[in-house]
Amino acid sequence: MTAALALGLSFALHLWVPALPVMTLAVIFGIAAANIPGLAVRTSGPLSPGLTFAGKHLMRVGIVFLGLKVSLAQIVDLGWISVALVVAVVLLSFAGTYALGKAFRLGGDTPLLIATGFSICGASAIGAMAAVKGTKHHDTVLPVALVTLCGTLAIGVLPLLMRPLGLGPLEFGQWVGAGVHDVGQVVATAQTAGAVALGAAIVVKLTRVLMLAPIVAAVSVVERRRPTPRDGAPAKAAPLVPLFVLGFLAMALLRTTGVVQGGAVELGALIQDLALGMALFGLGSSVRIHELLDTGLRAMAMALCSWALIASLAFAAVMLMAG
Repeated sequence: MTAALALGLSFALHLWVPALPVMTLAVIFGIAAANIPGLAVRTSGPLSPGLTFAGKHLMRVGIVFLGLKVSLAQIVDLGWISVALVVAVVLLSFAGTYALGKAFRLGGDTPLLIATGFSICGASAIGAMAAVKGTKHHDTVLPVALVTLCGTLAIGVLPLLMRPLGLGPLEFGQWVGAGVHDVGQVVATAQTAGAVALGAAIVVKLTRVLMLAPIVAAVSVVERRRPTPRDGAPAKAAPLVPLFVLGFLAMALLRTTGVVQGGAVELGALIQDLALGMALFGLGSSVRIHELLDTGLRAMAMALCSWALIASLAFAAVMLMAG
């Protein structure tokens, strides 16, 4: 109920200020609830089980319905060269961000989760990767906070760079789609340059989203082969592809074949927004600012480096597309 109320407030504020994405607002409200005296006691006490449930399980529901936004026909229309360049951006940004995480000595699964979220589709990708790795709910909080921070930074900074970089609406939209993390953040950034930019950004972004399944599957294969450090016995096998990722692919196939279209696609988008918004509020409610400042400064520096890396790779890809 608390997450639903917060999501309603997020939608209301988004209608008032369209430049603020609903999902970003949901995370911000969750962080606020976890750090305002009085509310903090409740989010860490009686409300904690429900918020944890939302952060984990509703996230997976949101990922499944995210598939309805992906049409393979739109991606094919990009042309194989453009698709190859977008895939290259995803793979290079994933590898580069993971390497940065290790260079900054971030522990546990944090480098992998940040790399997944930054290179593919934000918090949804983090949730999918966390499921494969068996990452604890609390350990996903920092990556989600960082992907929200940097995505919000993109909304303000990238439009200011459009003219200095000599980008037209089409090139700007492609840059945003290839370089901004979350789908909502892509829409909020690209729409500042008009309909042409927005259309280009969405198609490129959804090409990146489609990379979620193969990257998660690849990590799952590695996990299945990894021995335990104590006795060398095989680790407990993770599913090759989690059921909710298979659901994501099934939804994308239904959208591509036209089995689901029109009003059903809009309904699916609404369900996705509701589930993912409540999940992000639940994750945000686990963020304690004082803990973040104590332990997350290196992670923040690393995330900003990754943000610059991905923006640069995306810009290079756009220049190659234009050439």
